[in-house]
Amino acid sequence: MKIVLASNNQGKLVELQAMFAPLGVELIRQGDLFEGEAPEPHCTFVENALSKARFAAERSGLPAIADDAGLCVEHFGGLPGVDTAYYCTQFGYDKSDDNNVRAILEQMQGVASRRAAMVSTLVGVRSPKDPEPLIAVGRVQGEIATERRGSHGFGFDPVMYIPELGQTFAEMDTALKHAHSHRGRATQKMLELVRERWM
Repeated sequence: MKIVLASNNQGKLVELQAMFAPLGVELIRQGDLFEGEAPEPHCTFVENALSKARFAAERSGLPAIADDAGLCVEHFGGLPGVDTAYYCTQFGYDKSDDNNVRAILEQMQGVASRRAAMVSTLVGVRSPKDPEPLIAVGRVQGEIATERRGSHGFGFDPVMYIPELGQTFAEMDTALKHAHSHRGRATQKMLELVRERWM
């Protein structure tokens, strides 16, 4: 079974391909099939993921899975949320993972309460007009570290510290991260839904 991944993020593709492998599903990056990206005008992860999945299904003619994920920092009232990828641009930095980490460390300087959650919302549709999209949410609670730690992963992984594991996501090996990450949790739920409803 082929499913288009409604993302051009190579990090997401690698992670999700590895997690979907047991189903015998081939994930194809949307950029390998068509150009353009879906609009993401919404303020919630689920609405943006649904927009992306419908767009990819329409353009490709294949079932599509989209992920909308982000960092929700308690001190900032849950932000940056859906704007996580562009977080650093509001402080004059060019968009990049490295600049996002730099910006969050700067903005959290002197902040005592460092609670934050990483949230991943996966939405799957069989077609653009699928009346019953599959929705799986994964959430992991942690803290923003005071400095970068580790060299694995992408995004905010170097500063997303998980107290019960004593590590940031960037310090974890792949298997440990997949078992405990927001995307890992959402993907396990999505795998069950795909197996039950689409196969």
